[in-house]
Amino acid sequence: METMAPIRPALERPRRIALPSGPTAASEARSQVQAYVYAWDVPVDSPVAALLTSELVTNAIKHETGETVMLVISCTWGQLRVDVHDTSPSIPVPIDAPVEAEAGRGLMLVSSLATDWGWYRTSAGKAVYFMLEFQSELDGGRDQLLRASGHRLR
Repeated sequence: METMAPIRPALERPRRIALPSGPTAASEARSQVQAYVYAWDVPVDSPVAALLTSELVTNAIKHETGETVMLVISCTWGQLRVDVHDTSPSIPVPIDAPVEAEAGRGLMLVSSLATDWGWYRTSAGKAVYFMLEFQSELDGGRDQLLRASGHRLR
């Protein structure tokens, strides 16, 4: 008997979602990313995708001068990509914050858990993005998340 892997489209049309730049933006962004990961049947660790999205959105609303930030979710050629657009010209810089610090480790998490990440200028400001490569076994991402957050694996 021959079995075939499910056929996924090579490209999903990007979804653009305007989020109000307030306290609910990160939560809404996490929900949106998890919904599209599920709807598109994307083989990435959904909690990792949600965490990284939350970090980028939190940074964006911290520096946003306007009323919204733009979340763009796409899936292309074996990778999930999430871009967060804001109007700030400030360049994102990962800092090596101490473990006990309440803030400042977001981009370090993104850097350690994402397949790739970066930023680019836009006509309105900048966009910061991360990509997660499709996984054949999804349990590896949870282990990565626990290690990056400083928890011990049992």
